[in-house]
Amino acid sequence: MSAERDLTRLVAGMRPELHDGRYVFTAVAGTAAPAGLAPVVTVAEREGLTLVVRQEDADAASLAYDYVAGWITLRVHSALDAVGLTAAVAGALADAGLSCNVVAGYHHDHLFVEHARAQEALAVLEDLARRGGQPGPASAER
Repeated sequence: MSAERDLTRLVAGMRPELHDGRYVFTAVAGTAAPAGLAPVVTVAEREGLTLVVRQEDADAASLAYDYVAGWITLRVHSALDAVGLTAAVAGALADAGLSCNVVAGYHHDHLFVEHARAQEALAVLEDLARRGGQPGPASAER
């Protein structure tokens, strides 16, 4: 399956999927995750290693965090050089007052949204996909 670059097809084919569980962003010194942790995302930064892990794993490892997220995967195979998908998704979520942290994987984009509003975010994304990226009623009124 080749990666999609066309924005209309990307948005219409997103098929957002909400993963079970609660995920947190935390950071550790050095360049490796602590033994026993299985992060879903790592980002090496000058200040340390950012990890996105299940909340219960962070709690068990006594790691500090202050943001609890739901994890949504956009099931469309997006090309890494595709233009506009992140903007379309972030814009629709912003219009609904929802924050979003985006991570691009090789095959899919992954969104981390406020856990308490994850179902709402999923509904916004499903609506955006149904509309094929066209503005919804709230956007059209602006």
